[in-house]
Amino acid sequence: MPQRPRRCAFHTLGCKVNRYDTDGLARLFRERGYEIVGFDSPADVYCVNTCTVTSMSEKKSRQAIRRARRQSPSAIVAVVGCYAQVAPEEVAAIPGVDVVAGIRERAMLVDLVEKAMRGEGPVVEVEGGRPGGLFEELPLAGPETRTRGFIKVQEGCDEFCSYCRVPFARGASRSRAPRNVLDEVQRFVEAGHREIVLTGIHLGAYGRDLCEDETGTRPDLAWLVEQVHEVRGLGRVRLSSVEPLDVDERLVRVVRDLPRVAKHLHIPLQSGDDAVLERMNRGYRTGDYARLIDRIRERMRPVGITTDIMVGFPGETDEMFTRSYEFARRMGFSRMHVFSYSARPGTRAARMEGQVDPAARHARSESMIELSRQLAARFHESLVGLREEALVEELARGAGLLHGLGSTYVRIGFAGDAGLVGELVPVAIVAAEEDGVVAKRVSPPEAARKD
Repeated sequence: MPQRPRRCAFHTLGCKVNRYDTDGLARLFRERGYEIVGFDSPADVYCVNTCTVTSMSEKKSRQAIRRARRQSPSAIVAVVGCYAQVAPEEVAAIPGVDVVAGIRERAMLVDLVEKAMRGEGPVVEVEGGRPGGLFEELPLAGPETRTRGFIKVQEGCDEFCSYCRVPFARGASRSRAPRNVLDEVQRFVEAGHREIVLTGIHLGAYGRDLCEDETGTRPDLAWLVEQVHEVRGLGRVRLSSVEPLDVDERLVRVVRDLPRVAKHLHIPLQSGDDAVLERMNRGYRTGDYARLIDRIRERMRPVGITTDIMVGFPGETDEMFTRSYEFARRMGFSRMHVFSYSARPGTRAARMEGQVDPAARHARSESMIELSRQLAARFHESLVGLREEALVEELARGAGLLHGLGSTYVRIGFAGDAGLVGELVPVAIVAAEEDGVVAKRVSPPEAARKD
């Protein structure tokens, strides 16, 4: 009787970049004959791709490790990602961990796992210092079941915001070779992915470390979007997150003018108070941010503008929080990702005076989340009567209702059948709901947006 292939399961925490990295690691295991299974399934190897952005993300990473060990006491548990890079000894000390691999060592993960299988563990391979050098290529790996494909084009960050541990984990900023990006986009499109999301740790820094081409052009993010837009068969391309200082006029024009570019920009604010922004080392002030948002809205409507905002940063008083709250309200974001400050070891913010009481952080978070709901509902209302293109992602179970994502990053529900899953469907928005909009299908000629 033939022996069954070994099974490997993955659990991913954190950002879209981590999700992309997991897809590449899964491809490494597939190429060595492993079957990829769900994390709740029996497996020979459990790989936890960790995050270190907040203490909660590290706690969830530890919980996933313990869960894997409970499920299969004899399996190999491997830990990769940012938490593994910045605290390898701490991770290795977690009961049940067999392999710890750093950012530079990810391509060796299957070898490290099989070394542990031979009883040579625990195996800890994490090179010290900040990762750097060239962009590390993992195997091209178009995910098999998603309608949206995430493609990492940039790695690392050189900005060192005072609260952030990621530059220590991911290392210096480095860009992926344009040819490799375009080759992978083509593979994703040929595999049936209708939307491509370009992502990176500091996406707006793309190209700064690349050389000029024979025409004297140095690639940047706007240039890359133009190139991706021309890939044959592409349905839509979206940017994941771009820092305020990286959104220049050319990038805005590209988003506005190219028809297959999503009319959506995620631009992290972090705080709506200038004193807090300065302590965060963000490099801009609220006036700069407001002028940027005004320019974007002058040039294109509708446009979805989403953001990240932090509450409870060290030194944030009640008055500073109120200013941040009111500024966010004035900006009228279509969605806000709200999170409470979490002290990260080794960062300047962790050593600052004025650490905010956890109860106050929680109360401020709840208040800002409620504002986010109100702003989202207002944005949804503003879309009623307009035309959109919904990327259909799923059929609601037994309801004959399709759920999809619009160009402006709004959830769209409309009647249809399973044959439309994975397609870009022209729709007219007829009603707004708290978590999205309701639409009806229209013919393609009718689907142009109103002036």
